[in-house]
Amino acid sequence: MQAGEMSSCSSGPAQLQAAGSAGCCGATMVFDGASPAYRRVLACVIAINLIGFGVVAVGALLAGSAALAANTLDFAADAGTYALSLWAIGKSAQVRAAAALFKGGSLAVMALAILGFAVWRALTGAMPDAGAITGLGLFGAAANLVAALLLVRYRQGDANVRSVWLCTRNDLIQCVAVAATGLVVALTGSRWPDLAVGVLLAAVFLRSAWQITAQALRESKPEGRGGQGDTITHSPSAVGPV
Repeated sequence: MQAGEMSSCSSGPAQLQAAGSAGCCGATMVFDGASPAYRRVLACVIAINLIGFGVVAVGALLAGSAALAANTLDFAADAGTYALSLWAIGKSAQVRAAAALFKGGSLAVMALAILGFAVWRALTGAMPDAGAITGLGLFGAAANLVAALLLVRYRQGDANVRSVWLCTRNDLIQCVAVAATGLVVALTGSRWPDLAVGVLLAAVFLRSAWQITAQALRESKPEGRGGQGDTITHSPSAVGPV
Protein backbone atom coordinates (compact mmCIF):
# COMPACT_ATOMS: atom_id res chain seq x y z
CA MET A 1 0.00 0.00 0.00
CA GLN A 2 1.40 3.37 -1.01
CA ALA A 3 1.84 6.19 1.45
CA GLY A 4 -1.29 8.24 1.82
CA GLU A 5 -3.61 5.37 0.90
CA MET A 6 -6.15 4.21 3.47
CA SER A 7 -7.75 0.83 3.76
CA SER A 8 -10.81 2.17 5.58
CA CYS A 9 -12.70 5.40 6.10
CA SER A 10 -10.97 7.52 8.72
CA SER A 11 -13.34 10.50 8.73
CA GLY A 12 -15.16 10.87 12.00
CA PRO A 13 -18.55 12.49 12.58
CA ALA A 14 -17.12 16.01 12.54
CA GLN A 15 -15.40 15.47 9.20
CA LEU A 16 -18.50 13.83 7.78
CA GLN A 17 -20.69 16.72 8.90
CA ALA A 18 -18.34 19.20 7.24
CA ALA A 19 -18.06 17.13 4.09
CA GLY A 20 -21.78 17.28 3.52
CA SER A 21 -22.75 15.04 0.65
CA ALA A 22 -19.14 14.11 -0.13
CA GLY A 23 -18.41 10.56 0.94
CA CYS A 24 -15.30 8.56 1.65
CA CYS A 25 -13.85 5.48 -0.02
CA GLY A 26 -15.61 6.48 -3.24
CA ALA A 27 -19.12 6.29 -1.71
CA THR A 28 -21.62 9.09 -2.06
CA MET A 29 -23.00 10.08 1.32
CA VAL A 30 -26.61 11.28 1.24
CA PHE A 31 -28.70 12.50 4.17
CA ASP A 32 -31.82 10.30 4.38
CA GLY A 33 -33.61 12.22 7.14
CA ALA A 34 -33.01 9.60 9.85
CA SER A 35 -32.34 11.98 12.73
CA PRO A 36 -34.62 12.85 15.68
CA ALA A 37 -34.25 16.57 14.95
CA TYR A 38 -35.41 16.20 11.36
CA ARG A 39 -38.37 14.03 12.40
CA ARG A 40 -39.50 16.71 14.85
CA VAL A 41 -39.15 19.43 12.22
CA LEU A 42 -41.13 17.40 9.70
CA ALA A 43 -43.91 16.75 12.23
CA CYS A 44 -44.17 20.50 12.85
CA VAL A 45 -44.30 21.21 9.12
CA ILE A 46 -47.12 18.65 8.69
CA ALA A 47 -49.12 20.41 11.41
CA ILE A 48 -48.57 23.79 9.74
CA ASN A 49 -49.89 22.45 6.43
CA LEU A 50 -52.97 20.89 8.03
CA ILE A 51 -53.87 24.21 9.64
CA GLY A 52 -53.19 26.03 6.38
CA PHE A 53 -55.42 23.63 4.45
CA GLY A 54 -58.36 24.16 6.80
CA VAL A 55 -58.15 27.95 6.68
CA VAL A 56 -57.50 28.40 2.97
CA ALA A 57 -60.05 25.76 1.87
CA VAL A 58 -62.89 27.78 3.41
CA GLY A 59 -61.57 30.99 1.89
CA ALA A 60 -61.14 29.46 -1.57
CA LEU A 61 -64.75 28.29 -1.63
CA LEU A 62 -66.02 31.71 -0.60
CA ALA A 63 -63.72 33.69 -2.93
CA GLY A 64 -64.05 31.51 -6.06
CA SER A 65 -60.36 31.91 -6.87
CA ALA A 66 -58.21 29.64 -9.05
CA ALA A 67 -55.08 30.87 -7.27
CA LEU A 68 -56.56 30.05 -3.84
CA ALA A 69 -57.73 26.68 -5.14
CA ALA A 70 -54.10 25.97 -6.03
CA ASN A 71 -53.12 27.05 -2.53
CA THR A 72 -55.71 24.75 -0.92
CA LEU A 73 -54.70 21.69 -2.92
CA ASP A 74 -51.08 22.42 -2.18
CA PHE A 75 -51.56 22.53 1.60
CA ALA A 76 -53.53 19.26 1.49
CA ALA A 77 -51.04 17.49 -0.78
CA ASP A 78 -48.09 18.67 1.30
CA ALA A 79 -49.59 17.40 4.56
CA GLY A 80 -50.14 13.98 2.99
CA THR A 81 -46.82 13.69 1.21
CA TYR A 82 -44.83 14.98 4.19
CA ALA A 83 -46.49 12.31 6.32
CA LEU A 84 -45.31 9.81 3.70
CA SER A 85 -41.81 11.27 3.95
CA LEU A 86 -41.89 10.83 7.73
CA TRP A 87 -42.94 7.20 7.31
CA ALA A 88 -40.21 6.52 4.72
CA ILE A 89 -37.35 7.78 6.91
CA GLY A 90 -35.03 4.93 7.85
CA LYS A 91 -36.42 2.62 5.19
CA SER A 92 -34.29 1.17 2.39
CA ALA A 93 -33.12 3.37 -0.48
CA GLN A 94 -35.61 1.64 -2.77
CA VAL A 95 -38.51 2.42 -0.42
CA ARG A 96 -37.43 6.05 -0.02
CA ALA A 97 -37.12 6.42 -3.79
CA ALA A 98 -40.56 4.86 -4.28
CA ALA A 99 -42.04 7.32 -1.78
CA ALA A 100 -40.43 10.21 -3.65
CA LEU A 101 -41.80 8.86 -6.94
CA PHE A 102 -45.28 8.82 -5.43
CA LYS A 103 -44.85 12.41 -4.29
CA GLY A 104 -43.65 13.46 -7.73
CA GLY A 105 -46.69 11.83 -9.30
CA SER A 106 -49.11 13.41 -6.83
CA LEU A 107 -47.56 16.83 -7.47
CA ALA A 108 -48.09 16.36 -11.21
CA VAL A 109 -51.73 15.34 -10.66
CA MET A 110 -52.26 18.39 -8.45
CA ALA A 111 -50.80 20.64 -11.14
CA LEU A 112 -53.19 19.22 -13.73
CA ALA A 113 -56.13 19.68 -11.33
CA ILE A 114 -55.21 23.34 -10.81
CA LEU A 115 -54.93 23.82 -14.57
CA GLY A 116 -58.36 22.25 -15.05
CA PHE A 117 -59.90 24.50 -12.39
CA ALA A 118 -58.37 27.59 -14.01
CA VAL A 119 -59.87 26.61 -17.36
CA TRP A 120 -63.27 26.05 -15.74
CA ARG A 121 -63.12 29.45 -14.05
CA ALA A 122 -62.23 31.04 -17.40
CA LEU A 123 -65.32 29.51 -18.98
CA THR A 124 -67.70 30.52 -16.17
CA GLY A 125 -66.51 34.13 -16.21
CA ALA A 126 -67.11 34.70 -12.49
CA MET A 127 -65.15 37.45 -10.69
CA PRO A 128 -63.09 36.30 -7.67
CA ASP A 129 -62.94 38.15 -4.33
CA ALA A 130 -59.71 40.17 -4.51
CA GLY A 131 -59.57 40.95 -0.79
CA ALA A 132 -59.89 37.29 0.20
CA ILE A 133 -57.19 36.32 -2.31
CA THR A 134 -54.69 38.80 -0.87
CA GLY A 135 -55.51 38.10 2.77
CA LEU A 136 -55.33 34.32 2.48
CA GLY A 137 -52.26 34.59 0.26
CA LEU A 138 -50.47 36.49 3.03
CA PHE A 139 -51.64 33.95 5.61
CA GLY A 140 -50.27 31.11 3.48
CA ALA A 141 -47.00 32.96 2.93
CA ALA A 142 -46.53 33.40 6.68
CA ALA A 143 -47.27 29.72 7.34
CA ASN A 144 -44.87 28.55 4.65
CA LEU A 145 -42.16 30.99 5.73
CA VAL A 146 -42.17 29.35 9.17
CA ALA A 147 -42.01 25.91 7.52
CA ALA A 148 -39.17 26.99 5.22
CA LEU A 149 -37.13 28.38 8.12
CA LEU A 150 -37.53 25.07 9.93
CA LEU A 151 -36.45 23.09 6.85
CA VAL A 152 -33.71 25.26 5.35
CA ARG A 153 -30.97 23.33 7.18
CA TYR A 154 -32.22 20.14 5.55
CA ARG A 155 -32.60 21.34 1.98
CA GLN A 156 -30.03 18.84 0.65
CA GLY A 157 -30.45 15.07 0.91
CA ASP A 158 -31.98 12.10 -0.86
CA ALA A 159 -35.04 12.47 -3.09
CA ASN A 160 -37.35 11.97 -0.13
CA VAL A 161 -35.72 14.76 1.92
CA ARG A 162 -35.16 17.16 -0.98
CA SER A 163 -38.76 16.84 -2.17
CA VAL A 164 -39.95 18.25 1.17
CA TRP A 165 -37.72 21.32 0.76
CA LEU A 166 -38.70 21.87 -2.89
CA CYS A 167 -42.40 21.68 -2.10
CA THR A 168 -42.08 24.09 0.83
CA ARG A 169 -40.02 26.54 -1.19
CA ASN A 170 -42.59 26.41 -4.00
CA ASP A 171 -45.39 26.97 -1.49
CA LEU A 172 -43.78 30.15 -0.19
CA ILE A 173 -43.31 31.50 -3.72
CA GLN A 174 -46.85 30.50 -4.57
CA CYS A 175 -48.43 32.25 -1.60
CA VAL A 176 -46.58 35.49 -2.30
CA ALA A 177 -47.81 35.27 -5.91
CA VAL A 178 -51.36 34.65 -4.70
CA ALA A 179 -51.26 37.70 -2.40
CA ALA A 180 -49.99 39.87 -5.26
CA THR A 181 -52.68 38.45 -7.53
CA GLY A 182 -55.42 39.77 -5.24
CA LEU A 183 -53.99 43.26 -5.53
CA VAL A 184 -53.82 43.06 -9.32
CA VAL A 185 -57.40 41.76 -9.52
CA ALA A 186 -58.57 44.65 -7.35
CA LEU A 187 -56.68 47.25 -9.41
CA THR A 188 -57.73 45.94 -12.83
CA GLY A 189 -61.22 44.71 -12.02
CA SER A 190 -60.42 41.62 -14.10
CA ARG A 191 -60.47 37.91 -13.27
CA TRP A 192 -57.67 37.14 -15.75
CA PRO A 193 -54.72 37.79 -13.41
CA ASP A 194 -56.14 35.16 -11.02
CA LEU A 195 -56.48 32.65 -13.85
CA ALA A 196 -53.00 33.44 -15.18
CA VAL A 197 -51.40 32.85 -11.78
CA GLY A 198 -53.29 29.57 -11.45
CA VAL A 199 -51.81 28.37 -14.75
CA LEU A 200 -48.33 29.64 -13.81
CA LEU A 201 -48.40 27.80 -10.48
CA ALA A 202 -49.47 24.62 -12.24
CA ALA A 203 -46.37 24.92 -14.42
CA VAL A 204 -44.14 25.43 -11.34
CA PHE A 205 -45.60 22.32 -9.72
CA LEU A 206 -45.03 20.28 -12.88
CA ARG A 207 -41.37 21.34 -12.93
CA SER A 208 -40.88 20.31 -9.31
CA ALA A 209 -42.63 17.00 -9.99
CA TRP A 210 -40.12 16.35 -12.77
CA GLN A 211 -37.14 17.22 -10.54
CA ILE A 212 -38.35 14.94 -7.73
CA THR A 213 -39.16 12.08 -10.10
CA ALA A 214 -35.83 12.30 -11.93
CA GLN A 215 -33.82 12.19 -8.69
CA ALA A 216 -35.95 9.34 -7.31
CA LEU A 217 -35.41 7.29 -10.47
CA ARG A 218 -31.65 7.79 -10.18
CA GLU A 219 -31.65 6.78 -6.53
CA SER A 220 -33.75 3.68 -7.18
CA LYS A 221 -30.77 2.19 -9.07
CA PRO A 222 -27.57 1.03 -7.35
CA GLU A 223 -25.42 3.00 -9.76
CA GLY A 224 -27.43 6.10 -8.90
CA ARG A 225 -26.28 5.70 -5.29
CA GLY A 226 -22.64 5.39 -6.24
CA GLY A 227 -22.88 1.61 -6.48
CA GLN A 228 -22.78 1.39 -2.70
CA GLY A 229 -26.29 0.19 -1.90
CA ASP A 230 -27.85 2.18 0.92
CA THR A 231 -24.83 4.32 1.77
CA ILE A 232 -26.21 7.25 3.75
CA THR A 233 -25.41 9.68 6.50
CA HIS A 234 -27.71 10.56 9.37
CA SER A 235 -26.44 14.12 9.62
CA PRO A 236 -27.81 16.96 7.44
CA SER A 237 -25.51 17.74 4.55
CA ALA A 238 -23.86 21.10 4.20
CA VAL A 239 -26.21 23.65 2.77
CA GLY A 240 -25.61 23.85 -0.95
CA PRO A 241 -27.47 25.36 -3.88
CA VAL A 242 -31.23 25.65 -3.55
